[in-house]
Amino acid sequence: MWITLWLTLFFTIVEVVGGIVSNSLALLSDSAHMVSDVIALGLSMTAIYMATRQPNARYTFGFLRFEIIASLLNGLALCVISIGILIEGVRRFVRPQEMDFKLMLIIASIGFVVNLVLTLVLSRSHHEEENLNVKSALWHFIGDLLSSAGVIVSAILIYYTGLMFFDPLISIVIAGIIFVGGARITKEAVYILMESVPDKFDLDEIRADLLAVEGIEDVHEMHLWAISTDHYSLTAHTFVSPDIQPFCIILAANELLEKKYGITHSTIQMEHASIHPHGEYGREFLRHQEEQQHADPVVTER
Repeated sequence: MWITLWLTLFFTIVEVVGGIVSNSLALLSDSAHMVSDVIALGLSMTAIYMATRQPNARYTFGFLRFEIIASLLNGLALCVISIGILIEGVRRFVRPQEMDFKLMLIIASIGFVVNLVLTLVLSRSHHEEENLNVKSALWHFIGDLLSSAGVIVSAILIYYTGLMFFDPLISIVIAGIIFVGGARITKEAVYILMESVPDKFDLDEIRADLLAVEGIEDVHEMHLWAISTDHYSLTAHTFVSPDIQPFCIILAANELLEKKYGITHSTIQMEHASIHPHGEYGREFLRHQEEQQHADPVVTER
């Protein structure tokens, strides 16, 4: 990512100068997006550094959540930049402007090669480790790759047709693609910050598996959320049988959550319904238990 950051910074400067000299909106929109890439990579590197810091008395989960904050900012930046490109594209449809398409094509071609290399580097990193922070940075470079390809197509079309509207048209298409990527990243980050249940988990399935653990008779007040992309926490209250050693119940539940679901941070609170009634829910549970106890002897006699 350091290599990616420095290469991006260098080519951003080249593309900004080239876009101004050639007066190409497609090239300027690409350079504006690359400025956001530099910021995105800077945030990503900061997030990686923050993740290595140890928890303390104030931040008991450590600083892993900064990864999600960085991803949210990156996603919002993608959306804002795409809207800016869209507005400028509409303006140029109304008032077409002359441009140096040869310089535009040369810089876009170099940019395409650079962005292709950087996209491959980050996609390999994302493949090795599922991380929203790296994913948000990768989406920036996918957008750059598309932008460079769009600028090349725009320059070729202008050369053969002489129609200047291809420049803002390509820019608007690129803006739409970038916005979709930014919206997805923002949505995922917001879901995590709102502590919603990650898509990969099914609470009903987890509850059923916990109920299958010997000694656990009921599972309620269960919460599951992500601290960062691949760090999950679960809490649950359980009514347990007094006949089973509580340490065995906890051990079995924790092993189940870790081995089957990869949840290593879990807190299982063991309760007895007559001591921790939980209002009507607890009373209903006790009534159900009494009904079962009365039904069992009848089954035995038959």
